[in-house]
Amino acid sequence: MNIENVVDRIGNRFATVVIAARRARQINSYFHQLGEGLGSYVPPQVHTLSRKPLTIAMEEIAEGKVQVEKPEE
Repeated sequence: MNIENVVDRIGNRFATVVIAARRARQINSYFHQLGEGLGSYVPPQVHTLSRKPLTIAMEEIAEGKVQVEKPEE
């Protein structure tokens, strides 16, 4: 995974940071609620060896698993 591929997929660096951070928080919450049986968060959408939520989020973005709505101009 190359960070430039992730930035190119989103459009700009600021949006990439915001989207990756938001998804990383969701992944982190998913891992923390696993034993509770709530199931309110989407699990990671990629197979990875990493256990770091931000890395997983970036890999999801790079593979196109995270949908981004761009505002109309």
